Amino acid sequence: QVQLVESGGGLVQAGGSLRLSCAASGITFSSYIMGWFRQGPGKEREFVGAITCGGESTLYADSVKGRFTISRDDAKSTVYLQMNTLKPEDTDVYYCEAGIQVVQRALVRHNSYTSWGQGTQVTVNS
Repeated sequence: QVQLVESGGGLVQAGGSLRLSCAASGITFSSYIMGWFRQGPGKEREFVGAITCGGESTLYADSVKGRFTISRDDAKSTVYLQMNTLKPEDTDVYYCEAGIQVVQRALVRHNSYTSWGQGTQVTVNS
């Protein structure tokens, strides 16, 4: 049974930083592409970034490029999202998602991934 558990969310002032973690179980983690998405009330799930198997490459949404960094530790079956210079518009619930054999152009789509966690709330105060 696949399980993804996000942690590290919280309340932070604008300009601050947070590091989200997502621990995976029930999958061969190293074989999965991992993505981060976010979603607010009444909004569609939005792509934040993704990291391919082995961390060979990463892809980011324009809105977070240069501020957010994704990394993975396959030995710990964990993916991370380091978020710096946070803005109030980054306030959302953040989800990690796991997908297999996702082609590059499909990384930004939520329906390319087969599993996701329960999410962790990030709130950025101005």
